[in-house]
Amino acid sequence: MTTHVLADTGALTHRSLRHVLRSPDTIITTAVTPIALMLLFVYVLGGAIDTGSTESYVDYMLPGILLITIASGVAYTAYRLFSDLQGGIVERLRSMPIARSSVLWAHVITSLVATLASVTIVVGVAVLMGFRTEASVGAWLGALGILVLVTLALTWIAVIAGLSAKTVDGASAFSYPLIFLPFISSAFVPTDSMPGPVAWFAENQPMTAVVDTVRALFAQEPVGSDIWVALAWLVGILVAGYAVAVVVYRRRFG
Repeated sequence: MTTHVLADTGALTHRSLRHVLRSPDTIITTAVTPIALMLLFVYVLGGAIDTGSTESYVDYMLPGILLITIASGVAYTAYRLFSDLQGGIVERLRSMPIARSSVLWAHVITSLVATLASVTIVVGVAVLMGFRTEASVGAWLGALGILVLVTLALTWIAVIAGLSAKTVDGASAFSYPLIFLPFISSAFVPTDSMPGPVAWFAENQPMTAVVDTVRALFAQEPVGSDIWVALAWLVGILVAGYAVAVVVYRRRFG
């Protein structure tokens, strides 16, 4: 049974990735907005922002930019799933002798691959802008693991949006709050520089723990309790998102 599911998921993922490769503009488009924000903050606003740190501003802000890249990327997952539903592709796939879960997992894996490609582009541009790190291989792998977990957690939310949306715009609109959330975190300025209620929210929302963890890994600094808070948030969102997506999928198709 497990082999059957893996084989079906692999075949459907191959189909989805072929579509992405035929229109790589989706990957490029996902990277454009984060790169534009990075250019704006580093070259226009960065000189006026006091982070209380000796590291360059591009080093400081990159973790937040990567989260915005991921949030932008998963919006295409909702769009692709919605398009498959509207085009009757999901119905045709369900009429074939394939594992039901493979339909959703194929979209999730495609999202992971495409989004990490966009993240790679953004990191490459950051290096050209002066991003430097002496992080070890282990620290890089730790940061990558966190970003993968973020992508998976947000992708399952995208799956819910894709399954529930009535219009194309509705399928991708869910991503707007996710893109905005890093701005109310420690991504661009320290949280203690914010007004009281905003600072409280910023300090206790998941993006701050993720940003602080990735930033510490890049800077070769102790991650402290931030990594456990980040993992708790991400695993919780991932499990809840997966459970709700499965329920919505079953209710829609029986």
